[in-house]
Amino acid sequence: MNRETTNGVQFTLGLERHVALEQEIEARVAERAKAEAWLWRFRLITIETFMMASLIVVAGLCLGKPIAEILRAAILVAAACFASGMLLLGLSAGAGLSWSALAKRWRRWRS
Repeated sequence: MNRETTNGVQFTLGLERHVALEQEIEARVAERAKAEAWLWRFRLITIETFMMASLIVVAGLCLGKPIAEILRAAILVAAACFASGMLLLGLSAGAGLSWSALAKRWRRWRS
Protein backbone atom coordinates (compact mmCIF):
# COMPACT_ATOMS: atom_id res chain seq x y z
CA MET A 1 0.00 0.00 0.00
CA ASN A 2 1.63 3.22 -1.12
CA ARG A 3 0.54 6.06 1.08
CA GLU A 4 2.18 9.39 1.40
CA THR A 5 3.42 10.09 4.88
CA THR A 6 1.63 12.77 6.80
CA ASN A 7 4.70 13.52 8.88
CA GLY A 8 7.69 14.89 6.95
CA VAL A 9 10.11 13.53 9.55
CA GLN A 10 8.96 9.95 9.13
CA PHE A 11 11.52 7.58 7.63
CA THR A 12 10.68 6.20 4.18
CA LEU A 13 11.87 2.70 3.41
CA GLY A 14 12.22 2.86 -0.34
CA LEU A 15 11.67 -0.85 -0.87
CA GLU A 16 11.46 -0.44 -4.64
CA ARG A 17 15.26 -0.28 -4.83
CA HIS A 18 15.76 -3.65 -3.17
CA VAL A 19 13.89 -5.92 -5.55
CA ALA A 20 16.96 -8.02 -6.36
CA LEU A 21 17.75 -8.41 -2.67
CA GLU A 22 14.19 -9.49 -1.93
CA GLN A 23 14.30 -12.05 -4.72
CA GLU A 24 17.57 -13.46 -3.35
CA ILE A 25 16.09 -13.72 0.15
CA GLU A 26 12.94 -15.42 -1.16
CA ALA A 27 15.04 -17.93 -3.11
CA ARG A 28 17.10 -18.77 -0.02
CA VAL A 29 14.03 -19.13 2.15
CA ALA A 30 12.38 -21.41 -0.42
CA GLU A 31 15.53 -23.56 -0.59
CA ARG A 32 15.69 -23.83 3.19
CA ALA A 33 11.99 -24.69 3.45
CA LYS A 34 12.40 -27.39 0.81
CA ALA A 35 15.31 -28.90 2.76
CA GLU A 36 13.42 -28.81 6.04
CA ALA A 37 10.25 -30.26 4.52
CA TRP A 38 11.85 -33.70 4.20
CA LEU A 39 12.86 -33.67 7.86
CA TRP A 40 9.37 -32.68 8.98
CA ARG A 41 7.80 -35.42 6.88
CA PHE A 42 10.22 -37.96 8.34
CA ARG A 43 9.28 -36.81 11.85
CA LEU A 44 5.61 -37.20 11.01
CA ILE A 45 6.18 -40.74 9.73
CA THR A 46 8.10 -41.63 12.89
CA ILE A 47 5.38 -40.25 15.16
CA GLU A 48 2.72 -42.07 13.16
CA THR A 49 4.70 -45.31 13.49
CA PHE A 50 4.93 -45.04 17.26
CA MET A 51 1.27 -44.14 17.54
CA MET A 52 0.17 -47.15 15.51
CA ALA A 53 2.42 -49.49 17.50
CA SER A 54 1.14 -48.12 20.80
CA LEU A 55 -2.45 -48.46 19.58
CA ILE A 56 -1.84 -52.15 18.85
CA VAL A 57 -0.25 -52.64 22.29
CA VAL A 58 -3.15 -50.95 24.08
CA ALA A 59 -5.75 -52.86 22.08
CA GLY A 60 -3.97 -56.16 22.74
CA LEU A 61 -3.75 -55.46 26.47
CA CYS A 62 -7.43 -54.52 26.60
CA LEU A 63 -8.37 -57.74 24.84
CA GLY A 64 -6.21 -59.81 27.19
CA LYS A 65 -3.95 -61.30 24.51
CA PRO A 66 -0.55 -62.82 25.39
CA ILE A 67 2.33 -60.30 25.58
CA ALA A 68 4.42 -62.08 22.93
CA GLU A 69 1.54 -61.94 20.47
CA ILE A 70 0.94 -58.26 21.23
CA LEU A 71 4.59 -57.33 20.74
CA ARG A 72 4.82 -59.31 17.52
CA ALA A 73 1.73 -57.60 16.10
CA ALA A 74 2.92 -54.17 17.25
CA ILE A 75 6.34 -54.66 15.64
CA LEU A 76 4.80 -55.88 12.39
CA VAL A 77 2.38 -52.96 12.24
CA ALA A 78 5.13 -50.46 13.10
CA ALA A 79 7.45 -51.89 10.45
CA ALA A 80 4.72 -51.84 7.81
CA CYS A 81 3.69 -48.30 8.74
CA PHE A 82 7.29 -47.04 8.66
CA ALA A 83 8.05 -48.80 5.36
CA SER A 84 4.93 -47.45 3.66
CA GLY A 85 5.63 -43.96 4.98
CA MET A 86 9.20 -44.03 3.72
CA LEU A 87 8.00 -45.35 0.37
CA LEU A 88 5.52 -42.51 0.09
CA LEU A 89 8.18 -40.01 1.15
CA GLY A 90 10.55 -41.28 -1.51
CA LEU A 91 7.87 -41.32 -4.18
CA SER A 92 6.76 -37.79 -3.37
CA ALA A 93 10.37 -36.56 -3.45
CA GLY A 94 10.91 -38.27 -6.78
CA ALA A 95 7.70 -36.85 -8.18
CA GLY A 96 8.68 -33.38 -7.01
CA LEU A 97 12.09 -33.62 -8.64
CA SER A 98 10.67 -34.93 -11.90
CA TRP A 99 7.98 -32.24 -11.88
CA SER A 100 10.56 -29.48 -11.40
CA ALA A 101 12.68 -30.93 -14.23
CA LEU A 102 9.61 -31.05 -16.45
CA ALA A 103 8.75 -27.46 -15.55
CA LYS A 104 12.28 -26.34 -16.46
CA ARG A 105 12.02 -28.05 -19.84
CA TRP A 106 8.62 -26.50 -20.41
CA ARG A 107 9.92 -22.99 -19.62
CA ARG A 108 12.91 -23.50 -21.92
CA TRP A 109 10.66 -24.75 -24.71
CA ARG A 110 8.27 -21.81 -24.30
CA SER A 111 11.02 -19.18 -24.41
